[in-house]
Amino acid sequence: MEQKPIVQLRNLTKVIRGKKLIDNLNLDLYPGQITGFLGPNGAGKTTTIRMMTGLMHPTDGEVIIEGQSLDKHYEEAISKVGVIVENPEMYKYMSGYKNLLHFARMHGNIDKTRIDEVIRQVGLEKRIHEKVSTYSLGMRQRLGLAQSLLHRPKFLILDEPTNGLDPAGIREFRTYLRKIAAEDGVSVFVSSHMLSEIELMCDRIAVIQNGKLIDIREMHSEAETVYYVEATPLAKVEEIARAMKFDFLTQDKGLELQVNKESVPRFVAALVAEGVEIFAVQPHQKTLEDQFLEMTGGGQIAEAHTK
Repeated sequence: MEQKPIVQLRNLTKVIRGKKLIDNLNLDLYPGQITGFLGPNGAGKTTTIRMMTGLMHPTDGEVIIEGQSLDKHYEEAISKVGVIVENPEMYKYMSGYKNLLHFARMHGNIDKTRIDEVIRQVGLEKRIHEKVSTYSLGMRQRLGLAQSLLHRPKFLILDEPTNGLDPAGIREFRTYLRKIAAEDGVSVFVSSHMLSEIELMCDRIAVIQNGKLIDIREMHSEAETVYYVEATPLAKVEEIARAMKFDFLTQDKGLELQVNKESVPRFVAALVAEGVEIFAVQPHQKTLEDQFLEMTGGGQIAEAHTK
C-alpha cells in the first residue's frame, strides 16, 4: 500500500511587487521521514516556510496538511503542525515545567500525562523543575522541541534548529528528531545551512534555487557512489577503464570510477590480468556539499533572514 503524504505543496507561488519569489513549487512530505530544505542565498526557503505556517498567503497554489487546505481550513490544518525557528523563546523566570504547562493551556486538550511524556521523550526529567534561566542553549532547544510536540503534531517544521549548539548538543538534538520521526510517524522538515548536519540527519533533501524546486533526492543512495582505485601504472589503469567504457576522473595516484558495485570485481580482474599493481579499491560517497554545489552551480547555502 502506497504511503500517503502528510503535507502537500501544490503549485505554490508567491509574487511580491511583481517579483516571483516562489515559482510553482510542488513537494510531498511523508510520515516518519526527515526532509532537508536547502538553497542558496535568497532562494526562497524562508518565504516557503512562512507560507507553510500560514504567516504568509500564497499568490497561487496551496499548502495541504492531512487533506485540509491551510488557506481554507486554517485552524484544523495548523493544529497538526509544530514549529521551531532558531532559538525557541521561553519565559526564563519560570521553570521548564511551568513553561510547558503554560503552552498546554493554550491548546486546552493536553493533560499532565502528555506533558510528562514529552519531558521523558526529550530527556529533561532531571532539570524540568528548574528555571529556564539556568538552562544551557542545548537544554532550551530540547524544551522548545518538547513544547512543539505537546499537541502531537503530524508535521514538524525546523528553521535553523541547531544554531548556537555545540557538537554534543547538535548530536543530541539529531538523535531526538530521528527518534520522534521513527516512533511517532512525524514528518520533519528542516531548513539549515549546516550541510554536514543535514547529511547526518535527513532521509532526503529538497533543493530550491531562484524560487524553483530544482531537485529532490534520497540521501546515501548508491547512485551517488564512486569508487577510488589507486594503482600503477596509472596510464594502464586509464586505458583499461576506457576500454571497459567506464566514466572516470584521474586523481594524483588513481582514478575515481563512476560504476555500479557489480562492475568493480570485473574491473579489478582486468587490472590483475594486465599486471597492474593495485594498492586500494574503495567506495567514495559524494558528500552533500559536493552534491549541493553540482545542483546549484556553486551557489552559497545560507539564506539572509530579511523581513
